[in-house]
This record gives sequence, C-alpha cells and structure tokens, in this order.
Amino acid sequence: MMFRRASRAIRIGDVTIGGGAPIVVQSMTKTDTRHAQATIDQIRELEECGCQLVRVAVPDREAAQAIPAIKRGIAIPLIADIHFDHRLALLALEAGVDGLRLNPGNISDPEHVKKVVSAAKEREVPIRIGVNAGSLPKAQEPEKPTVERMVDAALGHIQLLEGLGFELIKVSLKAFDVPTTIEANKAIAQRMPYPLHLGITEAGTPRRGVIRSAVGIGTLLSQGIGDTIRVSLTGDPQEEVIAGYEILKSLDLEEHGPTLISCPSCGRAEVDIIGLANAVEERLLKIEKPIKVAVMGCVVNGPGEARDADVGIACGEGRGVIFRRGEQVCTVEERDFLEALMAEVEGI
Repeated sequence: MMFRRASRAIRIGDVTIGGGAPIVVQSMTKTDTRHAQATIDQIRELEECGCQLVRVAVPDREAAQAIPAIKRGIAIPLIADIHFDHRLALLALEAGVDGLRLNPGNISDPEHVKKVVSAAKEREVPIRIGVNAGSLPKAQEPEKPTVERMVDAALGHIQLLEGLGFELIKVSLKAFDVPTTIEANKAIAQRMPYPLHLGITEAGTPRRGVIRSAVGIGTLLSQGIGDTIRVSLTGDPQEEVIAGYEILKSLDLEEHGPTLISCPSCGRAEVDIIGLANAVEERLLKIEKPIKVAVMGCVVNGPGEARDADVGIACGEGRGVIFRRGEQVCTVEERDFLEALMAEVEGI
C-alpha cells in the first residue's frame, strides 16, 4: 500500500475529499456556462467516463444564474470557478453550488473574502484556495522564487479563512512548469493539514499535456501527496478524465475500467498490431470492469504478457492465441482477432 499524506476530510456534495478517501478525478467544462443545456450535456458525457467532480467558469451574473438549471440536470457535485468579483461567488452560493474555487491572486480584499466565507460557512460549502503561478498576488515580494511566492500566497489565504473560523478548505498550487509545481506542493504539504488538488495548469494539447500532467501529478502521487487531480488539456474534457484515471491506475491507486497492455510493435510483428491495439482501446471505452487486456505482437513477450492478463492475445503470422486468466482459450484467424478478443473481455 502506497503511503498517503494525512489530510483533513471535507465533503463536496456527496464526495469525500482527503482523510484517506480514494483520490478523486475531476474536470472542468469547456462550454459557455450561460448555455445551461450545452453545459449539462457536456457534464453528462463526463459522468459517463467516471468524472467525480466538475468545475464551471462563472465569469458573470448570467453564468451564475444558470447554475440551478445545471445542478438539476447533472448527478455529480458542481464547483464554481470565481475570479476577480467576489459577488459572483455569493451568487453561485445562492444558486446552490457544492464548492467554490477562489484565486488569491485576484480576490484578496479581506472584506470581500469575509463576505464569501460567511455565506459558504452558512451553507457548509468548501472553498478551494487555487494558487496559479501566472496570477500571484501583486503585493508579494517579486524577488522571491516562484515556489516561495506560491506557498506564501496559499498560506496567507489559509490564515485569512482560518481567522474567520472557516476550515472547509482545499488547496491547489499549479504552474505550467512541472518542477515548480512539484516543489510548491511538496512545500505546502508539510505546512498545512488540508487536502491538496493536483494539476499542471495550461498543460497543452492532449499529445503533450498528458505527458506533462503524468510526470507532475504522478511524481507527487508517488510521494503520497494529493487528494484530487485534474489533467488540464486543450481538448475534449473527457480526455482529461480518461488520462486522470490512467495516471491513478499506473500507480495502483485506482481500479477504474480496463487497463490495456499492448506491445509497441517492431520488425518482428507479422500483423498490424498498432491497428488492432487502437481498435481494442476504442472498444474498451465502453467497458467498466477493472480488467487487464493484453494485445501482443510477437513471441518474445507476447505469450507471457497475454497469459498474465485477464484476457490477452498473442499474435503471429495470420493467427493469434487468446488467453483468459492464464489459460489458452483458442487460436483464431487474423480477421477474427478483434471480435474474438472482445468476446472474451465481455464474457469475463
């Protein structure tokens, strides 16, 4: 069992964060929040792939007014992302959000924060103190290293909330730079008891952003740091959720849906293993069982990996051997590889 940093438990809607609870995967909508139905439709798609919390941008009054309709149309807790105008946080709370995200870099006036905290405390709605390297408080000492400024911003806001008798707190420190994010989270983890949300902000398009996020988030998780995660990608938010679960599964922190083991293919492969693996991956998106599926292309590792998986295929020239939990099931022709493998997956 991997060591986990001890943190206080809070609840966002019906989801427990911290306190030893399983790590939560969340995402954020890419729709205009003012368009309630489009936002509901996207959140439902996120729910289908396992998203547990979802955040929406609330840039104006009209977006805040759409929250009740959105809440009625979804099944997971809703977090309002607020910047600059504390009055939008008050409207979001009145509209029934389950959580708030506030940025100390642009909502720092103690009187404004006090009003938001009072309303959140009354409704028992947690607040995430979301520090971003790109929007740190201007009053900070600019000569300090970025990591120190990020930690100072978080601790200053924590102290402000605690001074108001509010402890339903979650914290995040994010940067595009992976080492900065890692060092900032390691530093803050030792200096406060609240749950930590992890992510690499503005990570990029899926091809590059998944790698940056996996390195940053995975490094921290492997050290026991982190209670919720979001893979921030310039793309379909469902890809964020899928990537988040793959990071957790790679560290044995979560069993969520199938894990695909596939060889990279090389000059020894005598079939289109890349095409087969892609087709299997697409079909596995509709499978919820936490099973391991192996798609292997030659005799070097193929039989061993296929035998060790719950279901696997070891392919050779024109034919493949299908294994199910260590036992050879059958030999199939190349034209039947996909359907025969999936029949075993669906029957397990």
